Amino acid sequence: MRAFAAAAVVLASSASASAAWAVEREQHLGVDVGGGLLVIGNKSTSDLGASAMAHYTYGLNDAFNLMVEGGYSLVALGQTADSPRTPQTYPAWIANADVGIGYVFDVLTWVPYAGILVGGYGLSGGTIPGMKLLPGVEIALGLDYRVGPSVAIGVAARQHLLSETDTYPSFTQLFARIEYVWGW
Repeated sequence: MRAFAAAAVVLASSASASAAWAVEREQHLGVDVGGGLLVIGNKSTSDLGASAMAHYTYGLNDAFNLMVEGGYSLVALGQTADSPRTPQTYPAWIANADVGIGYVFDVLTWVPYAGILVGGYGLSGGTIPGMKLLPGVEIALGLDYRVGPSVAIGVAARQHLLSETDTYPSFTQLFARIEYVWGW
């Protein structure tokens, strides 16, 4: 009798399970919009502005993804040098391009993930003369919802660690995202 009950539970749970669409070699191409917050070490206020990003993901296997991202954030449109003593470290915008590996925690309709990426950052405008290029690391967290086999929507957080940590101790982005998915 116990074996029959166990078999009935397994059969019922497998029959009621939702579809799982994430698989190896699956590809994602999407856009993200949101906001960015830049903390500058020698400035009393943080800079807040709009952010946009494009991303591509390739499923290396059912747990790990290759992640490629490029983003742009306006962080302080009115940033100007008020005097010759104003530090030349206050950008008006930041652009970044990163590549790395992400881990998909589950392959359900809700797909949480985390990743680590490395890349380059360009800071310009404001009080920065020309362009300042810095290497950095990105920590990625997100939660996607599979609307169907070809469309996903979600939210994402990105914490960037730039190489000049004393000058730029924190750069954070929060996004709403949509992506087209194929290759499953």
